[in-house]
Amino acid sequence: MSRVEHTLKPIYNEKSKVLILGSMPSIKSRESRKYYGNKNNRFWGILEALYGVKIDDWEKFILDNHLALWDVIESCDIENSSDSSIKNVKINDIKMLVDNSEIEHIFLLGKLAYNLYEKNIYPELKVDYSYLPSPSSANASYSFEKLVNEYEIIKKISQ
Repeated sequence: MSRVEHTLKPIYNEKSKVLILGSMPSIKSRESRKYYGNKNNRFWGILEALYGVKIDDWEKFILDNHLALWDVIESCDIENSSDSSIKNVKINDIKMLVDNSEIEHIFLLGKLAYNLYEKNIYPELKVDYSYLPSPSSANASYSFEKLVNEYEIIKKISQ
């Protein structure tokens, strides 16, 4: 178990309407400096299927579609990339991002992100939020098609 600092900047601008929050970037995401950077993670494939495009410049795609991308956790103790091992959490300043955008809905990817938001952020922020199942390949109970169906709400709200 080691202390890990979040090293990826939030991706948003003043026109972002929908914020997508994960828990903490995986080791592979931190190494590649890309959200959902593990090639086995289905996040980018889900968005490509939803929007019918090939995503080459992922930051531009997020901004062009009025989305924002970040994580709930600023730092924590974690073993490898396992959400279930996370302890001693410090929460990111989500309010700052919301105050500097048009965020009207927040989607939380996975149970840990959802629970941390509900307990630590929502009481002050009061921005509507929804749970979405994790796009991680470790979430084998959700097929790719089922995830695309669940994530469709992101496109509807952000347009």
